[in-house]
Amino acid sequence: MNLRNKIIFSILFISAFLVCCKTEKKEIKVVKNKNYELKISNDQKAVLILFPCFPCDIENTKTEAKFLKDFEIEGITTLLLNYNQKLYLTESDKMEYSKAINSILDKNEVKKENIFIGGFSSGGNVSVLLANYLFKTQNQIQPKGIFVVDSPLDLEELYNGAKSDIKKNVDKDAVEEGKFLVEMLEQEIGKPEVNIEKYKMLSPYLISSNSTTNIEYLKNIKVRFYCEPDLEWQMKNKDRKYEELNAYKLEKTYNSLVNLGNKKAEFIKTINRGVRANGEKHPHSWNIVERKSLMKWINE
Repeated sequence: MNLRNKIIFSILFISAFLVCCKTEKKEIKVVKNKNYELKISNDQKAVLILFPCFPCDIENTKTEAKFLKDFEIEGITTLLLNYNQKLYLTESDKMEYSKAINSILDKNEVKKENIFIGGFSSGGNVSVLLANYLFKTQNQIQPKGIFVVDSPLDLEELYNGAKSDIKKNVDKDAVEEGKFLVEMLEQEIGKPEVNIEKYKMLSPYLISSNSTTNIEYLKNIKVRFYCEPDLEWQMKNKDRKYEELNAYKLEKTYNSLVNLGNKKAEFIKTINRGVRANGEKHPHSWNIVERKSLMKWINE
């Protein structure tokens, strides 16, 4: 083989090798059904499980949580769930969810190592309650970390805030949501002044009584509380002060978790990241989660 042919052969070999590697990198196994969408990374360095907000679904999570793009190529398997319309979990809910997630991972041969759980809004409530349950019951799934994104962790405060929004009558959407929340909470749990023990049992955290029952098993893992307390936006659009925001509840929960001995908890206040997929400025959004920082947090 002369020099010219050797060069041509080498170029063809290298090109074929690069195409092969590139193709292999893109071969991500995707499993879908009505309850979940699983994208399995070839490397399986970690697993990220995400819960949506109350009225949301998998498609909403994929649209709004832009940080998820190509996570699987980075070695992180993602499991997006359709388990929504939950502000809290009963004991039977926790058992059902833990069994379902274990079944999904087992069925698809996903390693139960380096698991992280996150959720937006009410999905953050679910994440906290489920993670605490998994540790408490010594489940096969033992999360390495959880994160919540602008979540209403305190149901008593959520109820009071809803009543306040109705009374203020400043924002139509806030009023309608407030009416919905008050009716639902009164029907399912009752009024806080009468049924405070139920609120304590079902809330991830209750400020009024510093109830740590549903976070006590999280004191040894990484926890992130994300919020964007854009006071200018809140005052202009909702007439809310800081103490009325989810950010305030998250900060109180963070402080309580630190007092329990958690040295890995973080309270993250973002600035000017609250923009939804349609371009609307709104501090209550998935987008306040910054991709690079989250990726580093998972891989550390």
